[in-house]
Amino acid sequence: MKKLNYGYIRPIVSDQQGIQQLQGLSVDVLFTETHGLAKKRTELEHLLMEAQKGDELFFQNIEVVADSLQQLLDILRLAERDQIKLHFIDEQLTNQTIQSSTLLESAEFFMNIQSTFLSHSSTFTLQAAKQQGKSIGRPRKSDDNLQLAFSMYDSKKYSLFEIKEATGISKSTLYRYLDDRSTTLNNKEDQ
Repeated sequence: MKKLNYGYIRPIVSDQQGIQQLQGLSVDVLFTETHGLAKKRTELEHLLMEAQKGDELFFQNIEVVADSLQQLLDILRLAERDQIKLHFIDEQLTNQTIQSSTLLESAEFFMNIQSTFLSHSSTFTLQAAKQQGKSIGRPRKSDDNLQLAFSMYDSKKYSLFEIKEATGISKSTLYRYLDDRSTTLNNKEDQ
């Protein structure tokens, strides 16, 4: 049976269209995921089911294949069991060279890759939330509460604690809104 070279691409933070990944791959069969989210990675599942002993799988980098250290470990175990060779082009690694690293090299490598996984996950989760029309971040304080906080602050009759108790707006949030208000007023004066 002929041994095949497989490739897999999906949107990642640095290459959301997959264009750079395509340039780095020369394979017999290419699997392309249409999203960068961790769930429902059907093309990755198809690839892992189709690959046979002696086949080689090529990925632009580890971020493309895994979303967590646990997932990476699971895929490395599967590749070892099925005798499949994984190539990570950017890192210039294979699953065999990862296994031969020293403990210090491995710890540094996995610390860096964990940071990459977190960045990838948060970027694509936020993008998906925005596409669904969900607001991102803390909800804005109501205008009524803000106006009350401004008037209490401007009157100089209330402590910051009393303003927080009456409006629910913390000291740091109040100062941020006061800075925004001051910047807005200054911009209007300059026009």
